[in-house]
Amino acid sequence: MIGDIKLICLYGPESVGKTTLAKQLAAHYQTVFVHEVARDLITSNDLTLDDYVRIGHAQTEAVLKAVPQANRLLICDTDLITTALYSEIYLNDVPPVLAELEKAVPYDLYFLLNIDVPWVADGLRDLGHRREEIYERFKTALENRNVPYVDVSGTWAERWATVTAEIDRFLS
Repeated sequence: MIGDIKLICLYGPESVGKTTLAKQLAAHYQTVFVHEVARDLITSNDLTLDDYVRIGHAQTEAVLKAVPQANRLLICDTDLITTALYSEIYLNDVPPVLAELEKAVPYDLYFLLNIDVPWVADGLRDLGHRREEIYERFKTALENRNVPYVDVSGTWAERWATVTAEIDRFLS
């Protein structure tokens, strides 16, 4: 929580519906969402450690700038754990500053979106053949940090029902 705003993180590997769900949740709860800033900064996955640092700073800044516009909740479709995971996956290295940036944005509720929906290529997504492995890496990253999360799976309607029920309970 930052001030009175509760931060919600939609978390998981590529092509699990985070951005679509973030937009829908923001409309439903009459608030704002923060998209994955990396998509504004990169055109390929051929990145350097400095690129991941730049992405980390930009994502953190985007979240902190959105807090004043939020209404009770701020919905985010990524976080710094994700940035670190992709740095590790693509470069086998993680810039230490990402751990510091991760601490700057304390999410109140994590939703781990499962890979049980169709994978959709979009030009940047290139890990479809490794979905199970990547999903397990995301899950393990939360567990290693002792971050509680809600597992979200099923149809789009089931995912919506799970997430909104949990947020409603969280807000009550």
